[in-house]
Amino acid sequence: MRLVRDAKLSRKDAIDSMNVWTNQMWDYMEELVKKKKTKKYSDKEWVFPVRGYTAAAIGGRNGSGYIPQGFDFFEVNSGGHPAHDIFISDANQDCVDDYTGKYVDILSMSGGIVVETRTNWTPEMDDIRGGNIVYIYDNYTNGLFYYAHLKEVDVKVGDLVKPGTKLGTMGRTGKNAYPSRSPTHLHLMYVRSFDGDLRPEDVYNDLIKDKTIQ
Repeated sequence: MRLVRDAKLSRKDAIDSMNVWTNQMWDYMEELVKKKKTKKYSDKEWVFPVRGYTAAAIGGRNGSGYIPQGFDFFEVNSGGHPAHDIFISDANQDCVDDYTGKYVDILSMSGGIVVETRTNWTPEMDDIRGGNIVYIYDNYTNGLFYYAHLKEVDVKVGDLVKPGTKLGTMGRTGKNAYPSRSPTHLHLMYVRSFDGDLRPEDVYNDLIKDKTIQ
């Protein structure tokens, strides 16, 4: 994924490589399931990814913030917004919830395995949109969940997660979240592999059904 973002792979090579990788991930996770080291969590077991909040916190109206047009995973400066932003109450933008007085946990919506993190974002890195991030490979759908703008990341690559596992805390990291014009939020995207071509899919209908973790 880093090679793709740095434009060091052609689109075809990137898709071919991603196809090999997702197939390997599927097989690896299937082995872990057989050995009872993890399980395959269905979408009926998914949870809302922001602790203490519900679908009412999703930006836009009825999921209108999800705009897939113009997005291409394999284009570095791709357009669109194939994601949902989930906002918390944070008037002074200190990442502390105005109602609870605590930082807000970001939870894994699905089960799976951590396949990428970024933990060292600083304001000088203003070319990086997502800031501190976590990618989870979901072995139920053969897709990837992307969580962006975290303050702290509490997981590392290779960690197995289940729905509700704490990934970190909500923050304001990244080019699009650090400026004061941006309310504090989680950027959540899901892409599914089609023979290595990672295409975004709208998980709004899942989010509105997901269980809230207090």
